Amino acid sequence: MHRRPLGHGRTLAALSGVAVLIGCFLPWWRVGGEEGLPLVSGNAFEASGIIVFLVGVVTLALVALPYAVGDRPTAIDRWLSFAVLVVVGWLGLGWRVLDLLLSGAFRFAEPAQVFTNGPGLWLAGIGLAILSRAVYQMAREPLYR
Repeated sequence: MHRRPLGHGRTLAALSGVAVLIGCFLPWWRVGGEEGLPLVSGNAFEASGIIVFLVGVVTLALVALPYAVGDRPTAIDRWLSFAVLVVVGWLGLGWRVLDLLLSGAFRFAEPAQVFTNGPGLWLAGIGLAILSRAVYQMAREPLYR
């Protein structure tokens, strides 16, 4: 049994992974729903939003990895792996936001509606911000091995 403590950075990473996953299932955008128009919405499982979902899943897998492999240290269990996930997650989120802003299929009355009509987008962004902080914490923690 691997008895290494989880640490503050990995605890934050686990919380951020859960927040990102919950945010991926909530709506990222909504249009319509007033004046007789049908409500149309979408979540992270469209276009580059799936990248953010995968970052959440891989983050939770990386947090659980040291406990799954036993007492053997793994090379992938480093803060740099989480840092790569943060960069990929932010790129995926930014790409999706730009796609929503520049999309010809769904025009919003104003650009701010991309954020006000999508609670999942906000929660995924907050989760990525927490993961960024977790990477900073992990980079400052002493090595366990």
